[in-house]
Amino acid sequence: MESRKQLIWGPMRTLASLTLLSSALALGFATASPLQAADLEPIERPVEATVAPSTGGFEFSVYGGYQTSPHSDVDVSDGPDFTAEWDGKSFASPPYWGVRGTYWFDGGQLSNLGISLDFTHAKVYADDDTLTEAGWDRFEMTDGINLLTVNALYRFPIEGSRFTPYVGVGAGINVPHIEVTRPSGTTAEYQLGGATLQAQAGVKFDITDRWAAFVEYKGNYSWIDVDIDNGASLKTELFTNAVNVGISLKF
Repeated sequence: MESRKQLIWGPMRTLASLTLLSSALALGFATASPLQAADLEPIERPVEATVAPSTGGFEFSVYGGYQTSPHSDVDVSDGPDFTAEWDGKSFASPPYWGVRGTYWFDGGQLSNLGISLDFTHAKVYADDDTLTEAGWDRFEMTDGINLLTVNALYRFPIEGSRFTPYVGVGAGINVPHIEVTRPSGTTAEYQLGGATLQAQAGVKFDITDRWAAFVEYKGNYSWIDVDIDNGASLKTELFTNAVNVGISLKF
């Protein structure tokens, strides 16, 4: 009789123990944290990237291009005023060129906004008709109008594209190397000319994660007030237009 009870209750106790253990395990799984539950999911489940690569940071650019300047009125304190017709001669030595350092913000309300410090070696030559009208032998700024500006830039990223359009505006100073030869004397020196405004618009193409190329239009309006020989002053307002091609290195 006793052996019969053991035959009956032994398996029942084992079954009850397994039932209680299974219930405990099920309760533990049900109350596990989301991270623990995720650990139990099949390893074949693809992992989705949640962190986008940074697009901010510093960028250094160099550029050259084709620059022109329309005519401007010239005011000379000890002589008659005249109108100067300008040649740009962008590729003649010394050529037209520029360098730029830019910092791009990344994220938040400043996303896609950049700040740049831009130096441009622009230049102008008075043509032969201008020299004849003025009675001068030489009138140019070929060692540069030398424009230094601080600019605010804004870019317009295109999802899935390597092309990024951008625009910018800024202000700064001009430091022309004024070169004048006339009957009363000769002037050839760097001077602080005055203020300069700048506007630009272009498109950048990402070659790699660090290198990019760009094409842009850049215009500068400069107020120039300098001293020339014989204690005289010369004033003019120059508007330079340029189509630039350049390359950028991102840090």
